[in-house]
Amino acid sequence: MVHPDSPDAGAVDGAGDGDGDGGQPAFGGIDPDKVAASALCEFTPTKCQARTRLYRRGVLELEGFPVADISEYLQDESAVIWLDLRDPDPDDLEVLSAEFGLHPVAIEDAVVEHERPKLDRYNGYLFLAAYGVSLDSVSGELATSELAAFITKRALVTIRKDDGLDIGAVLSYWDASPDLAKYGVGYLLHGLIDHIVDGHFAAVRGLDDAIEALEDQLFSDDSVDREVQRRSFQLRKSLVLLRRVVLPMREVVNALMRRDLQLITDPMQPYYQDVYDHVLRATEWTESLRDLVTTILETNLTIQGNRMNVITKKVTSWAAIVAVPTFVTGFYGMNVPYPGFSAQSGAVVSIAIMLVAAITLYFVFKRKDWL
Repeated sequence: MVHPDSPDAGAVDGAGDGDGDGGQPAFGGIDPDKVAASALCEFTPTKCQARTRLYRRGVLELEGFPVADISEYLQDESAVIWLDLRDPDPDDLEVLSAEFGLHPVAIEDAVVEHERPKLDRYNGYLFLAAYGVSLDSVSGELATSELAAFITKRALVTIRKDDGLDIGAVLSYWDASPDLAKYGVGYLLHGLIDHIVDGHFAAVRGLDDAIEALEDQLFSDDSVDREVQRRSFQLRKSLVLLRRVVLPMREVVNALMRRDLQLITDPMQPYYQDVYDHVLRATEWTESLRDLVTTILETNLTIQGNRMNVITKKVTSWAAIVAVPTFVTGFYGMNVPYPGFSAQSGAVVSIAIMLVAAITLYFVFKRKDWL
């Protein structure tokens, strides 16, 4: 499992290696090199993959144009640009200074890994750090994918550090709502944030289903204590990681909705409010699931203790039953005279005592449910 505070944060199982040369397929088997293929740049000064889009007056006008043309397009006040860089190195990010005039200090934030989800305000633009998530329903392991974004009045720049975030799904959202494109960067940013938050919500739902299945397994007759305990700890680790990702998103979305930023127009406010509601629900759901997993762990220990008590009662009961014949045979086996010594009647009496005592104890313990 990976998380924002660990050295392995950002690595996603099944994601590509980021160099564009035959990485492992992501997004349910789609080749990362072919995702959003229409927006791929054939000519780019970066070594990494770049994708571009140009909206003019709310209409998608151009895709996959050279990165070097961005600054020229931005001279038109009606133009809105989207640029996506996949796993760039520090040299690749120099294009942000050349085309958008971003300060090198701000660009350093995009290079640093394992940033906490946040929204920083700079002079003339915003910097966003967020995480996409993916839950393995079989193992219960949660993987994270780090994303950085620069938000200006007429441009959205996304920087993906791996293939864990399906950028093709973001473009599908944009294409499904072309009537909102007239709202500029606010429209583009909403599609990105909405996709990220939907991923958080899907992960919470998947963890909820996994915990329900674990509850059923906990009280089943063929429950395996070690498997229940291992699964519980894995789900709890995933929930802790998800909380670190989801909880700060409340502040991020809430900050984006501030009117003094002049980023979101009034028609887009309801859309962001809907995303904010999803963030709140995901946060509350995550908190309740953490408590539930803790309860499952405690319940499992209690069930183990109860089973041990039952086993102890059974062992003790059988030991008491066996003790009677042991005492009788030990008494009659002493080499001293006693009633029935060296006589057949002594053997008959001893056997009768053993049978009566053992049968009596058996039924007594059985009635008390000790056997």
